[in-house]
Amino acid sequence: MKNFFILLFVLVLQSCSTAVLENLGLQRSFQDEMITQGEVANEYNTPTVQLNKTKEILDASTITFPTLTATGYAVVSSQPGQSIEQKRLMAIRAARMAAIRELAEQIHGLKVDSNTTVIDLMVQNDTFRGIVTGVIRGARTVRINPTGADTYETVLEIDQDMVAYLFRQAQSL
Repeated sequence: MKNFFILLFVLVLQSCSTAVLENLGLQRSFQDEMITQGEVANEYNTPTVQLNKTKEILDASTITFPTLTATGYAVVSSQPGQSIEQKRLMAIRAARMAAIRELAEQIHGLKVDSNTTVIDLMVQNDTFRGIVTGVIRGARTVRINPTGADTYETVLEIDQDMVAYLFRQAQSL
């Protein structure tokens, strides 16, 4: 009778560890040998091993970061300045600032505030505002091109190493 309870206990342990393994995607086949008590102890370490693997995946040192690219545009004729050359330089500067803003949105995100007024089930007023705040370091100018007769385009990029650095800095905050 005592042997029966020991055998029943081993079978219960085997079924419990099989259920744990199935939940972790590590299902054993029915043709495997019976699990001994030492193997059961090792199987309970599996969630810890899985947790460590997940931590490695989420760790910034193992993530492969993309190179971020942003494009900004500005119209020459709408810029302040006394001459066309000054307006052109101001348009290039404005296009660069627009590209930097786009990089900040990609890295830090965009905060959106909105307000909608409804009276008698009809929308009376609908406003929204987007705010981006952040520091951009290491942006490299890829190209500055005139597009059309009155517009400039500026393309900036931040390489993978700088994106990884910015990500690690944001994680430490």
